[in-house]
Amino acid sequence: MPTDKPVPGQRWVSDTEPELGLGIILKANFNVVEVLFPAANEHRQYAIKSAPLRRVQFKEGDHVQSHSGDDFVVQSIEERNGLLTYKTDKRDLPEAELSDAISFSAPEERLLLGQIDDTASFNLRLKALEQFSAIRHSPVRGYVGARVDLLPHQMFIAHEVSSRLLPRVLLADEVGLGKTIEACLILHRLHLTRRADRVLILLPEPLVNQWFVELYRRFHLLFSIFDEDRCASIQANDAEANPFLDSQLVIASLDFLANSPERASQAIAAGWDLIIADEAHHLEWTPTEASAEYSLVEALAAKAPGILLLSATPQQLGPEGHFARLRLLDPDRYASLEKFLEEAEHYQHVAKAADRLLEGGALSKADQKLFSSKSERIKRHCADLAGGNEEARHLLVSELLDEFGIGRVMFRNTRAALKNFPERQAHLYPLSTKDDDLIEPKVKWLAQLLKDLGEAKVLLICHSREMAEDLNERLLREINVNSALFHEGLTLLQRDRHAAHFADEEGARILICSEIGSEGRNFQFAHHLVLFDLPQNPELLEQRIGRLDRIGQTSTINIHVPYLKGTTGELLARWYHEGLDAFQKSLHGASEIVKALEPALTPLIEKFDAKKLTALIKNSIKQHQVIGKKMELGHDRLLELSSCQPEKASDIIEQIQVQDTDREFEDFFLRILDSFGLQVEDLSHRTYLITPGNKTTHALPGMPEEGLSVTFDRTRALSRENIAFMTTDHPLVRGALDHLLGQKDGNSAFSVWRASGGEGLMLEACFVVECPAPAALHVDRFLPPLPIRIVVDHAMKDQTETADLASARLEKGDITKLLDRGVVKKKIVPDMLKKAKALANARMTAAVESATGTMDTQLQAEIERLEDLQKLNDHVQPAEVDAMRKQQTDLQTALGASRLRLDALRLLWQMP
Repeated sequence: MPTDKPVPGQRWVSDTEPELGLGIILKANFNVVEVLFPAANEHRQYAIKSAPLRRVQFKEGDHVQSHSGDDFVVQSIEERNGLLTYKTDKRDLPEAELSDAISFSAPEERLLLGQIDDTASFNLRLKALEQFSAIRHSPVRGYVGARVDLLPHQMFIAHEVSSRLLPRVLLADEVGLGKTIEACLILHRLHLTRRADRVLILLPEPLVNQWFVELYRRFHLLFSIFDEDRCASIQANDAEANPFLDSQLVIASLDFLANSPERASQAIAAGWDLIIADEAHHLEWTPTEASAEYSLVEALAAKAPGILLLSATPQQLGPEGHFARLRLLDPDRYASLEKFLEEAEHYQHVAKAADRLLEGGALSKADQKLFSSKSERIKRHCADLAGGNEEARHLLVSELLDEFGIGRVMFRNTRAALKNFPERQAHLYPLSTKDDDLIEPKVKWLAQLLKDLGEAKVLLICHSREMAEDLNERLLREINVNSALFHEGLTLLQRDRHAAHFADEEGARILICSEIGSEGRNFQFAHHLVLFDLPQNPELLEQRIGRLDRIGQTSTINIHVPYLKGTTGELLARWYHEGLDAFQKSLHGASEIVKALEPALTPLIEKFDAKKLTALIKNSIKQHQVIGKKMELGHDRLLELSSCQPEKASDIIEQIQVQDTDREFEDFFLRILDSFGLQVEDLSHRTYLITPGNKTTHALPGMPEEGLSVTFDRTRALSRENIAFMTTDHPLVRGALDHLLGQKDGNSAFSVWRASGGEGLMLEACFVVECPAPAALHVDRFLPPLPIRIVVDHAMKDQTETADLASARLEKGDITKLLDRGVVKKKIVPDMLKKAKALANARMTAAVESATGTMDTQLQAEIERLEDLQKLNDHVQPAEVDAMRKQQTDLQTALGASRLRLDALRLLWQMP
């Protein structure tokens, strides 16, 4: 930032984001300056020392425009108390009255003053403008930079949710299928496209560090962890401050906020664009009472436009608990538990119809009568399909899922649908005891198991911290083994250290976990799981097994279940294994099965009875088959069809892979680094070591002083976490582009072009079409900052398509010889620039019209779709339709206000 002291009321422009238009200083103190950019409706805070801002000061003879759109010519300037007043040909114009959308750049004055850069700098700048535009327009922005495998179900869900105007959904994939990755992909895209600047992630306290590390390691997103100490530290300097306004990206423990009314109130008041709550099945609610955690999320969700809830077991607390999650997403839609329970009646019918279509059949006459009578869109697709248009088949399936299904608020993928998961092998061990000590026989069995398994890693889960600590002590008395504990009584740092010790090949052989201590953790490098005791909830059992049975597991998972004969342990072990097959396969419809069996199950838990257990197992097998079939054909099948659509996922992945293999981008970025004076050493295939050179590089985020190893290869990035994955999403790439385009280097150039024919001049001008608009509109998807290159000659003819400058042999020259000719400086070059602007304006008009047409077509189709859905499926609320209509109107206004900014000029002197 220049040494000029910012004063409230002054007009400044952002060098890194000129599309924001003219900013006005709101407040400036010793460290921070606050700027409002009215044209884009953006409010920014900058550290004064590093703010990428430039004072706007017009000169005599400049043409300026006021808020009202009137044009003026500056005749003189007056300054008073740091504020400028322009004396014009019409009236005095205070700088506060300048149009917010005025474009301000200096290429023309630099060129006419003879301040020029070399051709390489000019070419690099033009290439940077093209890359910048392509990045902002990319439909996979935010996905390409994720250090993740490109899995279809994850990419489809991420794209489907982040494409919505108001993303409010429940991500409910089975344990181990990557809900966290899906949520982070959605978050990353929303954040990079500026639709989610402020994000709050609420987690069970044991998962705080894990999410923090994953967000940085996989997405290069640096969140701030908020606890009581951090809040108190912030308020130590200002007791009235809201600590949650100190950071944009925040992670907090749900327990911390729920148990502190003051901090909860501050978090709610801080305002957020997106709320993410993991392990949402812990949010307890009944029609008569809500837990503190539930009430907190409910209050936050009521104010935030976006919310993602994550739960692998959304029905763990039964249909009532599942309903409670959904009413957080849309309390108007989910106002009645009774109505919610009635909805499932038609799911099986819709699923069967969709399957018939996917298998190449057609809707039955009864189906056509039922569905078509309620939907004109389905009626049209049925007619098209009957007429032989096979493209209508998948459109028809999509409409059925959309209008009669449940995929707008919930996504759930299952192992059965995705296939290719390792087997789970159950091993049950009946044990006997002669005394009242129910633990010791299982400890002796465990010691022998560890001896039998050799060096294999073993994860053990039991129900409580006390049990875990007691078990560890007993085991160490029984056998000399390297063990580690993992429970909620340990600090986050201790837990992370113990988990890392277990993951180390030379580390702990066995990790002994409590129930909550292990929740959300990934231990897929282990292949043996000991269930030392068993929970009474089968969905909680599935969560335990999910610590090993998850994406990335390569071997059969051996599940070891010791139990004492004649106890509740035998009841649960045999019921799960023989009655439900819950150890070896994921159990669907668990809450409904348990509810059906509860009258027989509850007495057996209180008092073991072998005969009644046999009867329970037989009844369980029957209920499992009936309810499982019902879920498979209805609710689960609809979710499966709407949660992963392979064709759409394939298209997204293909676009990411095109960027992954883009060597042109790789070469371009290395050229940028070289232009900054950084040293680039080739290490291996598409892998480099970048180290600072003699030039200053402090403006590049993510560039450490000691250097950085980077790779452009996804496979290598996944196997080498110590190497940065370099993509268009990486902060270093974005920072390098901002730094390059925010400075004047390359925006003024001069070359001599020795060609056949006579002497002449050509002016190559690069303009940028900019559309100042609030970030929430995501205008980039229709009209990103668009470079327009124009070439005109001294006869004012358009040479853009005919001048083959890419292959021309350009030489350095002395521009002063030309500028000394008064007619060149005062007449020819200004006239050429005026002609170039006219040509660029015509192309801008065409680009804006095209973008507006594309936008209207897309949004109108979506509005019509939502209006159709609204008649049939009250998942779609009037507010969503109204918001889409308002977005269309606002985009029309924003696109219509697009303006042209001159970014770079090159004067060419043609010589024989």
